[in-house]
Amino acid sequence: MTSSNSFDPYEIRKDFPILSRTNRGKPLVYLDNAATSQKPKSVINAISHYYESSNSNVHRGVYELAEDAENLYRNSRQKIAHWLGVSAEEIIFTRGATEGINLIAHSFAKHNINKGDLIILSEMEHHANIVPWQMIAKSKGANIQVVPVLNDGSLDREKLSEFLATPNTSILSLCYISNVLGTINPIKDIIEEAHQYGVKVVIDGAQAVPHMQIDLHNLDCDFFVFSGHKLFAPMGIGVVYAKNELMDEMLPYQGGGDMIDQVSFDGTTYAKGAQRFEAGTPNVCGAIGLGEAIDYLNGIEFSQVDAHEKKLLKETREGLKDIVGLVEHGITAEKAGVFSFTIKGIHPHDLSTLLDAEGIATRTGHHCCQPLMKKLGVEATARASYSMYNTLEDVNIFTDAVKRAVQILG
Repeated sequence: MTSSNSFDPYEIRKDFPILSRTNRGKPLVYLDNAATSQKPKSVINAISHYYESSNSNVHRGVYELAEDAENLYRNSRQKIAHWLGVSAEEIIFTRGATEGINLIAHSFAKHNINKGDLIILSEMEHHANIVPWQMIAKSKGANIQVVPVLNDGSLDREKLSEFLATPNTSILSLCYISNVLGTINPIKDIIEEAHQYGVKVVIDGAQAVPHMQIDLHNLDCDFFVFSGHKLFAPMGIGVVYAKNELMDEMLPYQGGGDMIDQVSFDGTTYAKGAQRFEAGTPNVCGAIGLGEAIDYLNGIEFSQVDAHEKKLLKETREGLKDIVGLVEHGITAEKAGVFSFTIKGIHPHDLSTLLDAEGIATRTGHHCCQPLMKKLGVEATARASYSMYNTLEDVNIFTDAVKRAVQILG
């Protein structure tokens, strides 16, 4: 792994075994990081080592093997909490960001929202940050207000301020970074404004954690969710951060083993803290893999990652600037390494199919953001999304292939 003083994407690539494989017989150019990131060898090894030497169910086992598993699981929670600047007691393990938002909606919002209350979302939200709130709003008689996205892909802050100041506004749930537009929302300022009106803030950080160091103590959001698989960790593991004082108000929405204090047919009492939201056997190897991914990232300087990804984005724009009819969706100054685009007269799926034949992995479709597609006036976009292991060579291969595809499809 590269040191923080000498960021080199070519050295970083050596840590990711899958990047050496081919795609359709061509060297793999992986540009679908907003969907899922690849995994470094250290994470793969940690998972394998757990199953080879420490596999046991956690909690209550008194034999050595169980103690080993328990220690690994507990240490991962502590690593994640430290990385986020919070306490381990505020970290809940989930299957991912989607389950995390559902947990918050059903365990907190369902019991703290009243008829007529407002839930604020935005037009750039992923379906995972829309549908759970629609369910809660319908069941509680609450209303949803949607903050518009401006032409450059930024939030309409005036409308957001208007909604926050509206009486009975209860919750704001907002993505840190848009998975389509790459827009980096000014989350800290928005949280401060929301708290002036007593509004609780949920942040979908799934797209943010791979691109920036997150300090939740500094942000002061009430809830934060992310998925491990976008953070160089396994699929099926994620995190909910909830402030301690709010967690005490939350009720479990799944019942079973490990989330209880005492069970009888006369009634059941629940465990304290995060444990009450982790019913059943947890994804122990996923948690260990996520902890190992955090260890890996501790050797990376995020400011250098940001500068590198911005350079890749700039070179992408330069390489495609002469294509007639190309529209980049999301052109804010504060933007992550996401290039979402359409080309007039060419369907994104056709384009992606030709890129696939060149070994290039991109994603097309509505990206689980159908309301945003409607706002953009398109059914789908093509999307290249970058990570720290992508190179200028990847960009050149991608942009040259897009230009060839346009000649074929145009």
